[in-house]
Amino acid sequence: MSAEESQPRWLDEREKAIWLTLREFIWEFPTAIDRQLQRDSALSVVEYSVLAALSECPGARKRSGDLAADLGWDRSRLSHLVKRMEVKGTVARAHSDADGRGQDIALTDAGWDEIRAAAPGHVTFVREAVFDPLSPEEQDQLESMLTRIRAQITAEGLWGRKKVDTAEANAAPEALPAP
Repeated sequence: MSAEESQPRWLDEREKAIWLTLREFIWEFPTAIDRQLQRDSALSVVEYSVLAALSECPGARKRSGDLAADLGWDRSRLSHLVKRMEVKGTVARAHSDADGRGQDIALTDAGWDEIRAAAPGHVTFVREAVFDPLSPEEQDQLESMLTRIRAQITAEGLWGRKKVDTAEANAAPEALPAP
């Protein structure tokens, strides 16, 4: 490999502007969603995510490990959240009907009330923030672009909850060129 081939391909000005806009969106949009939910329903985005996921399950319940996987979370994160939600009365833990060994997370009547109250405002926010500013063609383009980016990251083994190869990640970086 030549010295030129081993050098990073630095971002040009256009790419840098796009990256900085995307990075800001990635960091700020979840906060905007959380603020909307807190304002309109007093639910956090993570609580809403659990309630919404359970509301779409048969019997409004799911094995905890499967729910964590569906949400892209590790089991520990879900377990801590479920403890807080149990105190609020929006979910309950129950032995799995499937095998009696696992644990299901079930939506309670109070949880149903919370998701029914929160969903209309949340859907309105998503529609107004994401879909209304874009034409149907732009929506298709956005989906296509995000799908390709996710596929690239997945191909590199960095999407999802898999462990990163720490030997490679901790290798000494090449010296950065002077600006």
